Amino acid sequence: MPLAITIWVLNSVLGLMDGVFFSVITAVQSVVSWPPANNLLGSLRQIRGLGVVVLVTGLLLTGMFATNIFGQWALRQWHRVLSNIPIVKSIYNSVKQVSDTLFSSSGNAFREAVLVQYPREGAWTIAFVTGKPGGEAAIHLSGDYLSVYVPTTPNPTSGFFLMVPRADVIVLQMSVDEALKYVISMGVVAPPVQAAALNRNPVG
Repeated sequence: MPLAITIWVLNSVLGLMDGVFFSVITAVQSVVSWPPANNLLGSLRQIRGLGVVVLVTGLLLTGMFATNIFGQWALRQWHRVLSNIPIVKSIYNSVKQVSDTLFSSSGNAFREAVLVQYPREGAWTIAFVTGKPGGEAAIHLSGDYLSVYVPTTPNPTSGFFLMVPRADVIVLQMSVDEALKYVISMGVVAPPVQAAALNRNPVG
């Protein structure tokens, strides 16, 4: 069953990439009227998996472009243009700020898995620490609080944002990846118990 699901997922991704690539070829063929070019584009449509190759090549070229001096300058200009467009700038700046915070190597977001009581006292679930409360919310909270994200099961991309006292949080020794697997599997795939957790919470 795992092998069949893996093959199905890979085949679906391959079909999706090919579908996008074929759509681009069709759009180009509708514009280009030169027969040799149309024949070449038509032959490319017959190559299965070419969309994935083109996508990977495009990602590599984009990464090489973004890492050089000219690429950095072009990215700064692009950010400046988007930051000056009404309505667009509010969405773009908000998403950029969240992504920079979540994926920054020096940040603390999603670096730690914890246990919290949710949705009621006595019921526990896995959450991920995203930082500490800030702004006006922090002013109204007395004591040491943590900001945590509680993912839903089996889709962890949706969830709930909570601000809870640090004293009510149990830090887990499992990695974030292991905790995500635990959540996605609905508790079926339990990560191995770390030695540190056994020493801190001895069995029996």
